[in-house]
Amino acid sequence: MKSGRYIGVMSGTSLDGVDVVLAAIDASLVVQQASYTHPIPLALKQDILAICQGQSLTLSQLGQLDTRLGRLFAEAVMALMRREQLTRDDIIAIGCHGQTVWHEPTGSAPNTQQIGDNNQIAALTGVTVVGDFRRRDMALGGQGAPLVPAFHQALLAHPDERRMVLNIGGIANLSLLIPQSPVRGFDTGPGNMLMDAWIWRQQGKAYDRDAQWACSGQVIIPLLQQMLSDPYFAAPAPKSTGREYFNYSWIERQLQAFPGLAPQDVQATLAELTAATIAEQVMLSGGCERLLVCGGGSRNPLIMARLSGLLPGTEVAPTDAFGISGDDMEALAFAWLASRTLSGLPGNLPSVTGATQPSVLGAIYPANPH
Repeated sequence: MKSGRYIGVMSGTSLDGVDVVLAAIDASLVVQQASYTHPIPLALKQDILAICQGQSLTLSQLGQLDTRLGRLFAEAVMALMRREQLTRDDIIAIGCHGQTVWHEPTGSAPNTQQIGDNNQIAALTGVTVVGDFRRRDMALGGQGAPLVPAFHQALLAHPDERRMVLNIGGIANLSLLIPQSPVRGFDTGPGNMLMDAWIWRQQGKAYDRDAQWACSGQVIIPLLQQMLSDPYFAAPAPKSTGREYFNYSWIERQLQAFPGLAPQDVQATLAELTAATIAEQVMLSGGCERLLVCGGGSRNPLIMARLSGLLPGTEVAPTDAFGISGDDMEALAFAWLASRTLSGLPGNLPSVTGATQPSVLGAIYPANPH
């Protein structure tokens, strides 16, 4: 493992900012040293959402968006470096996930698209960049996602305790860390994505702070049951999904048979959908003693309370209690994956993604020499 300091960059499906994390990494240890969240301009966020929901665009528009995002990621990295008084020589590499605008892991030609030109990041920061992590796994027959379970295993696995790590971003995914068993992991379905889409359309707010709006409504059981009948939830792992599947149009289709519902009741039902689909997959996977939660959803008191209620006998706790900020977990994971790539070590877990073999992931964009 090439030891030293790395920067991880992640902008997830929730589009609530660019997360940048500085980490010291060696063969046995990952230590978070600093973090920063860089805002995404509203116009750029709206352009990204339009693509993710299937709006047509020209190749020129896609190329411009790729460049604009690359520059934004570079700005975010440089803001952290200035704050921490770092030079380019202090950083071995930047691991940048990119912004997923399409993820289609099934069919005759599986594909995934992350944009945010890594050449822009390398040119503007002067630091080597590792990116495009998902497509090698897909080339080997995998889903290309989730990739973070390998990192969860390295940091949070316990020799005797049945643990699962739950990341609730726009999409929710589980990592199963069961002693004496291969690590498994998959997307359970929507995390914050549907709740965020609904409150954005109804109230113009980016998210439901502290679940206040959802808590003012009540769960509509027939609507919840219809939502739970979506075939994705019953599909076997390995499986992964994204905004191209679970989006505002999905909500509209569900509501066609339920006209006139109070908007806060829809929000409450969407929150229950997230909690119920996660809890069901935890139980179907054999349950666990400890469910460690990260991502923006770990800050949602309603989701956390419902998970505790739906999983009696399981301790539900944020990963912060174990020394890893729930807000920074994914950015930290891609700093770690960059270190794996530069060391020639595999970054995927075939038991998670379904790939035919472990593989070094990503492409390397070298910094220009001084």
